[in-house]
Amino acid sequence: MEEADEMVTPGEVLGRATDLKAGKGAYAASHNNTIYASLTGFRRIQAPPPASHDKRPTVEVTGHKAHGPVPEPGSVVIARVTKVMARTASADIMCVGPKSVREKFTGIIRYWFQSQLLRNRQQDVRATEIDKVDMHLSFRPGDIVRAVVLSLGDARAYYLSTAKNELGIVSAESSAVLCSTTTQLLFPLYTIGATMVPISWTEMQCPLTGQIELRKVAKVVN
Repeated sequence: MEEADEMVTPGEVLGRATDLKAGKGAYAASHNNTIYASLTGFRRIQAPPPASHDKRPTVEVTGHKAHGPVPEPGSVVIARVTKVMARTASADIMCVGPKSVREKFTGIIRYWFQSQLLRNRQQDVRATEIDKVDMHLSFRPGDIVRAVVLSLGDARAYYLSTAKNELGIVSAESSAVLCSTTTQLLFPLYTIGATMVPISWTEMQCPLTGQIELRKVAKVVN
């Protein structure tokens, strides 16, 4: 038996994992046992095969013709940072694994911290010294970041994490301004935005000016 239902979009709740199994275009979030849509399409429920020991029906999202790869929980993505705020950084996802996306997917890296007295602290920026994280010193608009997809968020955006050594900024342009003058020029010539070189897990350096800027740097993966 097959049952078609309403149109859904990424992030919408499809049901409880205790009652349904996640099929194509859907995934189960382990933290709350809820199944969410990962694609735009129609919610469809299929009855389990008669011989199956698992009697839960399968819920899937069909009718969406995806163009290119789609981020899923656990996917490693490459994204360009578009906006940095005190508690979040937004980014446009460009690649899922080695493949370029052909649709617009937005990612969010979150940070919040509560004291140990509340026994609740969590952030998705880095794994150590999490109480010292400053989003503006970890990311800047235009940075290219490697991150892992945690889940779909409520705002149709994917929650991303860079809280591993191999995750973080992989390419960034320097904010330094280099001024050079010659006798042939009436005005100084300014060069902006040289690609920086990582010199530690928290620092990158402009090769032209020597200026050092703070970032959450990804460890080079051989």
